[in-house]
Amino acid sequence: MKPLQGKVALITGSGRGIGKAIALKLASQGCDIVVNYFRRREAAEQTAEEVRKLGVKVEVVKANVGDPEKIAELFDAIAKSFGHLDIFISNAASGVGRPIMDIDEKAWDWTLDINAKALLLCAQRAAPLMEGRNGKIVSISSLGSKFVWPTYAAVGISKAALEAVTRYLAIEFIPKGISVNAVSASAVETEALKFYIKEGLVKDVKQTTPVGRMVTPEDVANVVSFLCSEEAGMIRGQTIIVDGGTSVAPWASVIEKGEG
Repeated sequence: MKPLQGKVALITGSGRGIGKAIALKLASQGCDIVVNYFRRREAAEQTAEEVRKLGVKVEVVKANVGDPEKIAELFDAIAKSFGHLDIFISNAASGVGRPIMDIDEKAWDWTLDINAKALLLCAQRAAPLMEGRNGKIVSISSLGSKFVWPTYAAVGISKAALEAVTRYLAIEFIPKGISVNAVSASAVETEALKFYIKEGLVKDVKQTTPVGRMVTPEDVANVVSFLCSEEAGMIRGQTIIVDGGTSVAPWASVIEKGEG
């Protein structure tokens, strides 16, 4: 028996990138998968096909998690198809890359709705489907929740809110038997990276990460998978950082350039 055999996992934004890697990792452990997407159906179907080859069930559901009505439809579809839910991964993310003085109300609401409010609303809908099943909820954050990066204000602030929601859910969901944690990554090698960093910064990240390479979607998926395991049962309300040591070695770039 695989460790997640018979369980059902929803991963929002799982058509590509980190979400896809998480879907494939959980499926490899026997978990049935709900692939969620908003815009790119072809990518979602490709993920579903790869998941299906691992011998598990898969459903593809379109839903914008920034819209409460669509969230309701998403969980109604899960209830109809599976009748329960064991794992919810809040991965879908969006935002605008602007200096803080250029962030308008529309951009602010869009970013906060998808990156933070969606975790709250989805968790509220997930909980009744998880009760009595030792459920797991994991949200995907980033180092921008704690560090200031150029043009990352709206996203970074939304991720800080997401981590706060994670902590509150973790404690209030203990009586429901649901574990809640977050995973925070530094720059990850995905297509989305180009929207948040300037040209040439990827090379710098590779040079200054202490382990000598960037974080991959699979690195994040491995930690998420652990948090979904029984071995992680005493980890509650924590944000686990996956960054190759970047956040604990701010001097690495100085040493790399020979300035220390």
